[in-house]
Amino acid sequence: MNKPKVLIADSMSGMALKVFEERGIEAVQPGKLSVEELHDMIGEFAGMAVRSATKVTPELLAHATKLKVVGRAGIGVDNIDVPACTKQGVVVMNTPFGNAITTAEHTMGMMLALARHIPQANQSTQASKWEKSRFMGIELTGKLLGLIGAGNIGSIVAQKAIGYGLKVQAYDPFLTEERADKLGVRKVDLDELLKTSDIISLHVPKTPDTTKIIDATALNKMKKGSMVINCARGGLIDEAALFVALQSGHLRGAALDVYEVEPAKDNPLFKLDNIICTPHLGASTTEAQEKVAVQIAEQISDYVLNDAISNALNAPSLSGEEAKLLKPYLQLGQKLGSFIGQLTKDPLKSLTITYGGELIGTNTTPLTTQITQALLEHHSSFVNAVNAREVAKDRNIALTEAFNEGKDEYPCRISVAIETESSKRSICGTLIQNQPRVIDVKGIALESKLGEHMLYITNRDVPGVIGSIGNTASQCGINIANLHLGRAESGGNAIALLEIDATPEQSALDQLRAQPDITGASYLHFPLS
Repeated sequence: MNKPKVLIADSMSGMALKVFEERGIEAVQPGKLSVEELHDMIGEFAGMAVRSATKVTPELLAHATKLKVVGRAGIGVDNIDVPACTKQGVVVMNTPFGNAITTAEHTMGMMLALARHIPQANQSTQASKWEKSRFMGIELTGKLLGLIGAGNIGSIVAQKAIGYGLKVQAYDPFLTEERADKLGVRKVDLDELLKTSDIISLHVPKTPDTTKIIDATALNKMKKGSMVINCARGGLIDEAALFVALQSGHLRGAALDVYEVEPAKDNPLFKLDNIICTPHLGASTTEAQEKVAVQIAEQISDYVLNDAISNALNAPSLSGEEAKLLKPYLQLGQKLGSFIGQLTKDPLKSLTITYGGELIGTNTTPLTTQITQALLEHHSSFVNAVNAREVAKDRNIALTEAFNEGKDEYPCRISVAIETESSKRSICGTLIQNQPRVIDVKGIALESKLGEHMLYITNRDVPGVIGSIGNTASQCGINIANLHLGRAESGGNAIALLEIDATPEQSALDQLRAQPDITGASYLHFPLS
């Protein structure tokens, strides 16, 4: 059996290569590659580990025919086209915690350096000057630090800053009062933070909402003599506006580790003497680089070998406990989605999935994705758990999740309903002894397991139909293993689900459809997992 292959495209701790080898994965680390070289070789790899140098673009993905996962050894994924990966069904992972302490420590180092002019004083002293009066500093104790973003890194900065005697306030839409109390910070809105903070430090990702969150307007609101630090992502601060604020003396100083354009060369900010600049060193410690290398290698290995997902940006993550709990429900969802997908030939308008019973309160996101994938697999040439929702969106399929908290005779229930331009269809299922069962089709109750080979027959509820089905099956060499029946009402619409031993001939389906009172006959295939 061939080992799965992973490409380590950027410079990375040797621990990554060791992890892959220990997990039975063939890892290749060729060193710096040109774009053309990368395009030529990427087609043979199931996984790729990158840092910030390699650009994962649609052009690269067009050559990556076997690629299942891209792993970023670090937090930022500016170099990865996540939507393009999603469309191609490639999981994008990062390591959001591996360099958190290192980045927080760099932020604190920048804060101390700003307060005491350490880089400038060092340069002056080594130039044989002795300018004590020039480098008068300020104490951090008692100053008010404003954090824009109080997530993983921001919360560590808060903890360390409090240890230095600073008071801390934070603006973060996702920060609860309870969490703020636990961190020992005061939750404020952005306007108050700008107007009252002595020092502002940014700890948010770069998104449309946060790009240039510190612009000219924000800088003008800041206290005269305050300072700003950015060790998060380039582009959070409008650098042209920052230049004006620093040159005018409105800001005492600034410290940047990240820039709008990297590598940063000939940046006008470098001409100022009240700014400290470092070359994106936030994660650059031996410990952090080893941590993120090991973490991304483990995450990629888990996915390539076992389909386990963690720290993904475009797919739901599942803990081991959740995966174990949801496995039988995922099997049920796959069968229900496939059932409807095989019967529906027209373009879909909407898909509604309703959960009930013991599924209320559980993580149903992977279930919805599984059902959507199973349904669309019969309508799209390439769909998987990563891009299923994106494919549905591209096809203008309205996807709705709902929950029914009412009492039910079954311990759990998943209902799947679709609508096309010309019809509606629905199916419900449950688990009985942890095995998938269909319990309702088009509002008609019945109870049936779904074997590998199934016949789905619709008919009028009149005498003789079941005998006709049996006789026709016998004449066509179809062996019936199980038969399950349901009807709306006496003399009304009825259905039959038959488990059979093998794929029937098309002629057999034609003969069944030709029988009086049989209105439809379809073969359904559910591959054994």
